[in-house]
Amino acid sequence: MTKRLGIGLIAHDRKKPDLAAWVTRNIQVLSAHRLVATATTGSVLKQSHPDVSVETVKSGPLGGDQQIGAMIAEGKIDVLIFFPDPLAAMPHDVDVKALLRLVLVYDIPAAFSPSTADALIMSDVFSPARRR
Repeated sequence: MTKRLGIGLIAHDRKKPDLAAWVTRNIQVLSAHRLVATATTGSVLKQSHPDVSVETVKSGPLGGDQQIGAMIAEGKIDVLIFFPDPLAAMPHDVDVKALLRLVLVYDIPAAFSPSTADALIMSDVFSPARRR
């Protein structure tokens, strides 16, 4: 049996529709894996895909980014898809930076826009032969 990947999904407010559209385009691949999203992002994804299991943690500003980071440190998240809004102020900027630091420390594949997420999902990361 092939290991399912843990995939973290986060999107800031104005980027949630972009992430929902990306998930819709890639639902066949994603539904074979364990999806974990911050609360509001998760509720948007559950509305779009009620038949797909999406585990949710707290909202990003309320600790959800930190929970996803902890899951990375514990080896429960293998890939991060995070669509931040570069033009919006982030009151929880320190949480986002901490999350990004853990992505780098644990060297997990991450994408921060639809085009990089497309490249990632088409890469060997999602190939069973490449998984650790």
